[in-house]
Amino acid sequence: MTGSLDEVDVGAISKELQLIQALIKRKETILKSIDDQKLLTPSLKTKIENCWESTILEDIYLPFKKKIKTKATMAKESGLEPLAHIILHQKGQDIYKEAQKFINKKVGDRDAALQGARYILAEWLNENEKHRSYLRNTFENHAFIQSKVIKSKKTEASKYDMYFDYEERLNKIPSHRLLAIFRGENEKFLRVKLLVDEERAQENIERTVIKNIKSQEGQQLKLAIADSLKRLLLPSLENEFRKKSKLKADKEAIEVFSKNLKELLLAPPLGPKPILPLVPGLK
Repeated sequence: MTGSLDEVDVGAISKELQLIQALIKRKETILKSIDDQKLLTPSLKTKIENCWESTILEDIYLPFKKKIKTKATMAKESGLEPLAHIILHQKGQDIYKEAQKFINKKVGDRDAALQGARYILAEWLNENEKHRSYLRNTFENHAFIQSKVIKSKKTEASKYDMYFDYEERLNKIPSHRLLAIFRGENEKFLRVKLLVDEERAQENIERTVIKNIKSQEGQQLKLAIADSLKRLLLPSLENEFRKKSKLKADKEAIEVFSKNLKELLLAPPLGPKPILPLVPGLK
């Protein structure tokens, strides 16, 4: 029935099937949620149905998620979404003059209107699949993990002294070192960050979004990109890669410990001693 697969292979297939079934269930939930909002188009439905990676699926769903009150939602409630669209479309309008039109009871002046529009733009940038995919690739290939000791705990944290001021490529660090750093953080001895080149990330997004960096719209978009990176995109993807790298390190550690334990259990119990087995009869 299994084509000569052993129990390990069958177990792996069973586990993979559970993951796929969970993903299919999540797709159904997402499709229903978007449909209930009357925003499900045929192309979006096809895109979701053809997606088989959970992180990309969540990126697709992000703009449609029901949000708690954020700076962007409050700005939208203040009627600033049209101003955000004007900035994004970059048609060479006088943005400061346009911003004056959006002053109301909730928006005190021109600067407040522009700030609110930038909050909306920052959220749109955060929800953009291409930007998230680019940054995910950056974290995957170029991120560093950095740990620093909390100065007030320096004496107590002596067992983590090699990580008091430590930095290493995230995709190169061995599992035992990564897990040690995370233990130090959990025990409140270390501060840990995942770092990427923020300046390069800013420039990359600017190139894809801004038509003329010197224009009024370009300057507003530049500020919105910086805000989106610092407040939304980088923290979100740092959390994602913390979990991902921890899970990978846990699996590697389990494999190493399992192998070591197996060798220990299969070792001769008495060393090189001659053994005389006695085999009684069936009776």
